[in-house]
Amino acid sequence: MQPTSAFAQLVDSIKDNVTHISIEQFQADDSWVLIDVREDHEWLQGHLPNAKHLGKGIIERDIETRFPDKAIPLLLYCGGGHRSSLAAHNIQLMGYTHVGSLVGGFKTWVQHQFPVVQD
Repeated sequence: MQPTSAFAQLVDSIKDNVTHISIEQFQADDSWVLIDVREDHEWLQGHLPNAKHLGKGIIERDIETRFPDKAIPLLLYCGGGHRSSLAAHNIQLMGYTHVGSLVGGFKTWVQHQFPVVQD
């Protein structure tokens, strides 16, 4: 799904405030806690191994309960990188200090033919 012009502009307006981590960087650094911010139905169709699920619609509400340590390294991903960038930006505003967004998201992970988990 292509983002709308206004949505793309919104993401562009915050992208410089978010650390973007490539798949290769993620694979080289096992300190990240991986969080899938996609919708429930997307998560059920498959997700990255060891990922936790906190959808974009609830992450700001539930992040402090699930991850009270605001210094924990959190790497967020979505389908292509837009929603995870927005969520990363928001939780940084909430005081989380080590947050990133996975470049290309789930789509790029699958294109590389890396393992996917289905529950």
